[in-house]
Amino acid sequence: MGRRLIDLVNADEELKLVGAVEGNDHPDLGRDAGEVGGCGSIGVKLTSDLSSVLDGADLVIEFSLPEPSMAHMQTASERGKAVVVGTTGFTEADRAEIVQLASKMPCFMAPNMSLGVNVVLKILKDAAPLLAEGYDVEIVEAHHRYKVDAPSGTALRMAEVIAEALGRDLDKVAAMGRSGITGERDGETIGIQALRAGDIVGEHTVIFGGLGERVEITHVAQSRDNFARGALRAARWIVNQSPGLYDMQDLLGLK
Repeated sequence: MGRRLIDLVNADEELKLVGAVEGNDHPDLGRDAGEVGGCGSIGVKLTSDLSSVLDGADLVIEFSLPEPSMAHMQTASERGKAVVVGTTGFTEADRAEIVQLASKMPCFMAPNMSLGVNVVLKILKDAAPLLAEGYDVEIVEAHHRYKVDAPSGTALRMAEVIAEALGRDLDKVAAMGRSGITGERDGETIGIQALRAGDIVGEHTVIFGGLGERVEITHVAQSRDNFARGALRAARWIVNQSPGLYDMQDLLGLK
């Protein structure tokens, strides 16, 4: 994602990259970020210190892991800089802290920056109540072998949207995979299954299975550029907002 963001920002006449941050042990620290991203030299060196590049920045785009993301959001909050966060895997404690940090900065968070996925979330919110009686809900997601969290943040968000629309407590009805003698399926269950294989960018299918028919709603990501372009659209929007916590549904006017 970092490489694609560097390339797309560099090609955008309205945006300028003023810093690029990686972990302390990254082998490319000190190199030109454009060379690392594959778009040639751009005069911005890869650093591990976010605070050192914030003076010339309007916002931070964060795609990494929960621990460094929390540290970077803390730094951005202290400096009053807007942030766009595409990281997934946050704990409930992390989420509570993010709400506090967002009181000092505009914070845009979405488990999936794809515009298509967020339109699907709206469709699921509208469709779930119509299919509440007699239809079982299963969510199947597939990603590349290198993804470290499961199920995906997008699959969890889909499950949350459906549970909210059906008036169910997701913590009580979620079934994260199945094994052994499980017994007959509870009609209230929302199943979530995760697949990891090869270089799959990202696929999500929600199945409403009834007797005699099923409805499937699928989103397939064919490249990471759709996530990067969504993040850049969010970046343009969030810098004009007041401190607070926002998501793609806010940006698209779907709330």
